[in-house]
Amino acid sequence: MTSHLSSAWFQVTDLQVESGEGCWVTTVDGDRYLDFTSGIAVTSTGHCHPAVVEAIREQAGRFIHAQVNCYRHDQLEPLAAKLAELAPGDIDTFFYANSGAEATEGAVKLAKHATGRPNVIVFQGSFHGRTHLAMAMTTSKTGYRAGYAPLPSGVFVAPFPSVVGTDAEVEAEVDRCLDYVRYLLAGQTAPAETAAMILEPVLGEGGYCPAPDRFLQGLSAICKEHGILFVADEVQAGFLRTGTMFAIEPSGVQPDILVMAKGIASGFPFAAIGAPKAVMDHWAPGAHGGTYGGNAIGCAAALATIGVLTADGFAENVNARGDQLREGLRAVAAEHPVVADVRGPGLMVAMEFRDPATGAPDAARTATVIAHAREHGKLLLMNAGTWGNVIRFMPPLVVDESEMATAVDAVAAAVAATA
Repeated sequence: MTSHLSSAWFQVTDLQVESGEGCWVTTVDGDRYLDFTSGIAVTSTGHCHPAVVEAIREQAGRFIHAQVNCYRHDQLEPLAAKLAELAPGDIDTFFYANSGAEATEGAVKLAKHATGRPNVIVFQGSFHGRTHLAMAMTTSKTGYRAGYAPLPSGVFVAPFPSVVGTDAEVEAEVDRCLDYVRYLLAGQTAPAETAAMILEPVLGEGGYCPAPDRFLQGLSAICKEHGILFVADEVQAGFLRTGTMFAIEPSGVQPDILVMAKGIASGFPFAAIGAPKAVMDHWAPGAHGGTYGGNAIGCAAALATIGVLTADGFAENVNARGDQLREGLRAVAAEHPVVADVRGPGLMVAMEFRDPATGAPDAARTATVIAHAREHGKLLLMNAGTWGNVIRFMPPLVVDESEMATAVDAVAAAVAATA
């Protein structure tokens, strides 16, 4: 059959799905798969959570598109008030967008307006989006940037602390990376020309690598010293994915700008930029905009999602299932030296594969494990990392103990069968 769809989308599977419920998707052939991709960490409340479906259904009967420049609908302020309750520090004012990439670019625009400075510092392994500026800030894989040069200027790259596959100690690596940031400010982008540092507290496409707290704290101190804004890109890590509402919270660092998307609305395209009012007010009316930002159905879906995520006991289950997953994967690692690392907070967990003799990334083994789990375990997984040698586990946050045990068993069988 001739397809009229673009071939630009890469495919994790060739499955044709008909429906989804909770942690499961059903294909047109009636096969059920345990979905640990969550639409790339998006379906935080699972597929078609009843509360989210009902909120969308009810809102669709009142307004689908109440464009925010033309008039204001009654979901805008309640969502902003709820986000202000949840956001770290004194972030209390929000601009709505459609996607993570759009929100990331908006955050950089806001930082440039607020500081009057042109440059940004990003970190190796980052993924900030696919639009032109977001591509320039993305360093996790060349494939995301290939063929699009020249990319926007004013983007400087600093190292992200990672010691897997090396002999380095974490503390020494943190010192090295912080020293390099100071070198960048002394040698390439002067503080007076640097608007922001933007960082994923847990790298997403870069391999589900958590930033050490001391690294985040050190960056925050450098930013404060020089009047540089600290931007936390929580597109993939936010909304309880890491066991806290935002991944940066355990470090005690209070970002100046917070970027949110993915899990915010359980799959409805929605994103937000948050900042203290004093920062957000640097945007005069008309300085930024967008036709669909603050869509009425998106706001309703986000409010319903937050209601599910903040229910009594929900966060405790996320952390318990994360503990269960890490414990199961570490048991696999103890039997199979090809598993070099199991890491990540909450339900943002990575399993990294390296050749035990050389320490080289083992992308081939990673791919065969994913394929075996899909074919024999009916478990859907994705890879990550610059070398493609990391399996990232991002199940819906509603996953239960039995479903997690099923997933761990499927992975254990896949690693054993592909030895």
